[in-house]
Amino acid sequence: MIVRELTVDGFRNLHPAVWTPGEGVNILYGDNAQGKTNLLEACWLFTGARSFRGAKDSEMVGFGRDGARLGLTFTAGGRDQEAAITIRQRRQVTLNGITLPSANKLAGVFCGVVFSPAHLSLIKDGPEGRRRFVDAAYCQLKPGYIATLTDFHKTLTQRNALLRQAREQSVPMSGVEEMLDLWDNTLAVAGARITRAREQYIRRLQPLAAAVYAGLSGDREQLSLRWDSPAAVEGGTPADVAHRWLELLRQSRRADMGAGFTTVGAHREDMSIEIDGLPVRTYGSQGQQRSAVLALKLAEASLLQEVTDEPPVAFLDDVMSELDTSRQDYILNHIDGWQVFITCCEPSTALKNSAAKVFSIKQGVISE
Repeated sequence: MIVRELTVDGFRNLHPAVWTPGEGVNILYGDNAQGKTNLLEACWLFTGARSFRGAKDSEMVGFGRDGARLGLTFTAGGRDQEAAITIRQRRQVTLNGITLPSANKLAGVFCGVVFSPAHLSLIKDGPEGRRRFVDAAYCQLKPGYIATLTDFHKTLTQRNALLRQAREQSVPMSGVEEMLDLWDNTLAVAGARITRAREQYIRRLQPLAAAVYAGLSGDREQLSLRWDSPAAVEGGTPADVAHRWLELLRQSRRADMGAGFTTVGAHREDMSIEIDGLPVRTYGSQGQQRSAVLALKLAEASLLQEVTDEPPVAFLDDVMSELDTSRQDYILNHIDGWQVFITCCEPSTALKNSAAKVFSIKQGVISE
């Protein structure tokens, strides 16, 4: 997976440009708020995912512009390919000259892994970010999973609307039982697919993340991951998990009616992240939390390479300068031979690598 050329026009503060990075390590340096992260974000959108900064599409259009256009020439699947993204209120996408129905249809075509300081929220914040991490990573491996997520959330929205209406209008439970039966069956089946996918992904990610964390910590500590779901059935089939979700949904009906929303389901699962048996969110130091997130991200990249048989593009946003030399060396050795993009304020603080291609970014202008 290699970015050959990126064209930008009207995207955030970046000046119109045609940018050709190197095939190995690329260092993007400059002061804060000059456009370094914007450049990574422009490349990242071609994975089909949302902005890794949580921005809406319209927020990525440059000030005073009515739209933005991005073009990417890249090598994937053993051949050169081209994609284009036009952003106004939403993204419009073409791949090799063919218009795609939605941006997420790029998932699995161009694969990347990004790490930025904002990803510490994987540890520090609530379970929503951890679910989003697992779902986004799995979508790159299995693009069809996007449809499962969409079906689940549509059904969840409809069930919540029914519960909210019943609470506001004081409808007795007997008056909504039939509709709840319909939504519960659909939600249980879709939820079972999601739960199983997440469990399978974490089982594959666990040994890879543990190995990376061991390397980062000098084998002094052990990282462990586990997917926590009340519907987990040891050795169970998808039908077993769906049956368990259905039981839980029916048991929670009275509570859901009182709350006006669905209180149990795949939308409330979580990932347990522990170091030496203790939750890293509660007991981990800042350094341990950062290393745990790095381990997750590098393991995600390794799993992508294992499944697709080619390494993803690695985007490291303002990360290397905060690590000591041994950790920098470990990360770069781990992704040796990959195309890597590293942002920093001073290139000397990020990496002493004579093979790297270095770019300066100042007020949105990219120069070599």
